[in-house]
Amino acid sequence: MKLVSPRRASHTYRQTLNAPAAKVFPLLCPVRELEWAEGWEPRLVVSASGVAERDCVFTTPSEGTEAIWYVTRHEPDAGLVEMLKITPGVTACRLEIRLHPASRGCAADVTYTHTSLSPAGDAFVDRFTEAYYREFMQAWERELNAFLALNA
Repeated sequence: MKLVSPRRASHTYRQTLNAPAAKVFPLLCPVRELEWAEGWEPRLVVSASGVAERDCVFTTPSEGTEAIWYVTRHEPDAGLVEMLKITPGVTACRLEIRLHPASRGCAADVTYTHTSLSPAGDAFVDRFTEAYYREFMQAWERELNAFLALNA
């Protein structure tokens, strides 16, 4: 057995979304994300309801391979979704999104925590800087708010 200390990076960003949590939460889904997220490409979605739910599994292209996502928590009333993303031989990731009421719409605290599984994962974790994450989250925030404005 090989035991190593984790090499990981974790960042949280608070998005300001221009709609109430009840309208935003259903869009945090591998199927519904196709409606608003530029470049989103799920290849397979395993879901009893056809949308995100606890134990939903889906795959996306990632780092030259296929990433496997597993929804571990899906709590619409609490505004909480959590999923694991495993990119075999590269990284294991936990994504947590918590929605909170705000004066105008809602706020979304989005946390990605990537843990390296290999030298390729080390390189990925090194590139996952706070500046990179902020740009990624701001682009996501703009895309989601543009969709919400068009579908108000």
